[in-house]
Amino acid sequence: MPITVGQDTAKARKTLTVGGQSIDYYSIPAATAAGLGDFSNLPAALKVVLENMLRFEDGKTVSVDDIKAFAEWGAKGGKNPREIAYRPARVLMQDFTGVPAVVDLAAMRDGLVALGGDPEKINPLNPVDLVIDHSVMIDEFGNPRAFQMNVDREYERNMERYTFLKWGQSAFNNFRVVPPGTGICHQVNLEYLAQTVWTDQDQNGAEVAYPDTLVGTDSHTTMVNGAAVLGWGVGGIEAEAAMLGQPISMLIPEVIGFELTGTMMEGTTGTDLVLKVVEMLRAKGVVGKFVEFYGEGLDRLPLADRATIANMAPEYGATCGFFPIDNETIRYLRNTGRDEDRIALVEAYAKENGFWRGDDYAPVYTDTLHLDMGTIVPAISGPKRPQDYVALTDGQTAFRKEMEETFKRPMGKEIAVEGEDYTMESGKVVIASITSCTNTSNPYVMIGAGLVARKARALGLNRKPWVKTSLAPGSQVVSAYLEAADLQEDLDAIGFNLVGYGCTTCIGNSGPIQPELSKAIADGDLVATSVLSGNRNFEGRISPDVRANYLASPPLVVAYALAGTLDINLATDAIGTDKDGNDVFLKDIWPSSQEVAELVEATVTREAFQTKYADVFKGDEKWQGVETTDQKTYDWPPTSTYVQNPPYFQGMSPEPGVITNIEDAKVLAILGDMITTDHISPAGSFKESTPAGRYLTERQVAPREFNSYGSRRGNHEIMMRGTFANIRIKNEMLDGVEGGYTKGPDGEQTSIFDAAMAHQEAGTPLVIFGGEQYGAGSSRDWAAKGTALLGVKAVIAESFERIHRSNLVGMGVIPFEFTNGDTRKKLGLTGEEKVSISGLDTIQPLQEVPCTITMADGSTKEIMLKCRIDTAIEIEYIEHGGVLHYVLRNLASAA
Repeated sequence: MPITVGQDTAKARKTLTVGGQSIDYYSIPAATAAGLGDFSNLPAALKVVLENMLRFEDGKTVSVDDIKAFAEWGAKGGKNPREIAYRPARVLMQDFTGVPAVVDLAAMRDGLVALGGDPEKINPLNPVDLVIDHSVMIDEFGNPRAFQMNVDREYERNMERYTFLKWGQSAFNNFRVVPPGTGICHQVNLEYLAQTVWTDQDQNGAEVAYPDTLVGTDSHTTMVNGAAVLGWGVGGIEAEAAMLGQPISMLIPEVIGFELTGTMMEGTTGTDLVLKVVEMLRAKGVVGKFVEFYGEGLDRLPLADRATIANMAPEYGATCGFFPIDNETIRYLRNTGRDEDRIALVEAYAKENGFWRGDDYAPVYTDTLHLDMGTIVPAISGPKRPQDYVALTDGQTAFRKEMEETFKRPMGKEIAVEGEDYTMESGKVVIASITSCTNTSNPYVMIGAGLVARKARALGLNRKPWVKTSLAPGSQVVSAYLEAADLQEDLDAIGFNLVGYGCTTCIGNSGPIQPELSKAIADGDLVATSVLSGNRNFEGRISPDVRANYLASPPLVVAYALAGTLDINLATDAIGTDKDGNDVFLKDIWPSSQEVAELVEATVTREAFQTKYADVFKGDEKWQGVETTDQKTYDWPPTSTYVQNPPYFQGMSPEPGVITNIEDAKVLAILGDMITTDHISPAGSFKESTPAGRYLTERQVAPREFNSYGSRRGNHEIMMRGTFANIRIKNEMLDGVEGGYTKGPDGEQTSIFDAAMAHQEAGTPLVIFGGEQYGAGSSRDWAAKGTALLGVKAVIAESFERIHRSNLVGMGVIPFEFTNGDTRKKLGLTGEEKVSISGLDTIQPLQEVPCTITMADGSTKEIMLKCRIDTAIEIEYIEHGGVLHYVLRNLASAA
């Protein structure tokens, strides 16, 4: 909520009249006139943050000097890393990350009661929307019953979680839940929740307009930047702090300008464009930076394509990828059913306050890149990183090279599949999934996929029998226009039946493949593949049966399902034969841009959006039948294996501690480059033999009911056991072993969980060593929570991804970076070492501190580490044991 500003910035408060109504706002031109600095050359993305400073300036948390620093940023050519306190307007959650966040809030209420406080002080101060989208799993596919059967199974598996979330909806203020079966949070946000310009009343009752901003507990919160809404992913712990009124501490970011020119060629899609953008920006290096897209090419780039590019900001490493407000923004808001008064306000506000991208838009950027969209060709990305761009014409060659160099397996080895008349071999596609908000939010590629299915069906083509096909749109609107275009019937005919509205395959909920097929893959040690229209293809994420995962546009997903293999050049090879035995090529079933555009124009209507979102919070009969209580504190069910009271606040003292040096810590794991949060805290299924599986088995939970790590994030016992338990993670302390293993205190191989518990019992602190881009990927806070609960005091890596670094600090774990060219390899680390880090008792932000590594033979190596506690407030978080402890103590002391 806006607050009364200080005397200096009060001069920036002006009144705007739109449609006969007057509304206050904070004017950037007026701030310049008041002598606060020249902000005219700032990128629109940074002006959003500047407006936030103007609105919240109080002389304490936000000062006039903070505001003037933005003028200095422009004068210095796009650099001025000053620490600022930023307050987003709202918070977005999904259920995998939302359940543990609500668990934390419920636990904080218990903690506040224990400290003598009022539990109702733990309440979101900003609006929070939680969309249940991560739970549906593809058990059933390829038939008309798939959707209903998957929904029924979802409720069977997750009733404990849904009961808990429904309790939270009634117990907390400013907290709404979008029920299962509605859509994916980012697509619901883009199509319905987001307003581009937000309005609220200040404490004097005056209506104030300001940019719509948010943070979300999912890294792809960035998607909404396509509609000029500044948002990015944070961990649940940081989101909870923001909900409770704690500002987000950040440095004024650098802003990389990405100029788009030219026009997309016939036969290419927005997916092809974003895969090239990801490759370019990863090569550039934009971690911790904003990217803003500009240039005349935007005049021909639909907002659906912009949202696809913005969605994949985590994949190219940026905090966000932002598109300024322009005519296309206005068109999209109108077409998706936004109120006409709001649309008029967005346009008037943007033009009045310098947020509009017109012909004269030419801000200063820290640095720039350029891409001619006329050079884009059809492409895929894989086999295990989104930035591994492969032009379609090079696909077969690239796959065979991966087989030889990465997977070290021969081509052509065939294994019989029991009961089937086909064989299994490396390269065959066993999962083809149209999934994820990244692309199902884009009518152009979804209509394109439907047209490919229609043309294939007409020629008599069908999916190969070993391919598990699925269609999981990000919102019900997609089904509305596919049905209006009569395309759903064509998709059904080749196996792409509706399986649910949710993340499904993209989050790892692809469900099981045929057991006989799984056995053939294992028996032959084959490299089975998946093709999905998602944003993530990390190792071990999509399916335990699949080693190579490729990202592709929805039309290409359909094409690969028809071909049944990655060992094919789709540009030149036949993908099948028609009813008369003639070869069919991709060009024979690929729709023209005009065909797609005409169907989009005819079927994607304002009325469809208004109808489908009319009762978005109501849910179906199943949701309405979920019973809960109206208690202000949660009655934790003692036997629940889904929701447990976490230990963070139990026995917490009223006063914080001090940061102490780390002495004689043991090494829990030595990990390589690009260790993602999927490696650290997997979301998918797990087996009986794992520590998590044993925990559930001991509580009489059958393996069929295990569900997934992601669905059990409300139970810290499961998540601790799942930390560093990805089936593909490699601990360099062991020789060639995959999975969550390490050496225990006795030197024998054991699970990371069991080793950590043994070290904890002995009172031994632990450290983790890593390589470059440690913590890339999803914003999942359990990657940090699990690390902390295992007893890890420090993570030492070559570099960190933004969100995970912040999450580690938020959980009281200190991140350090090597300096002077040191790496785990150059130091010759084996895991037998002891690690001591000093200087922490007087630590300052970004300070270098000495580290002594005692080798197995007793010799020592002295190195310097850069402490990645980046800001002064983060030092306080570490002193308190984490950001939530900091907030809780402050609330208790204010009682």
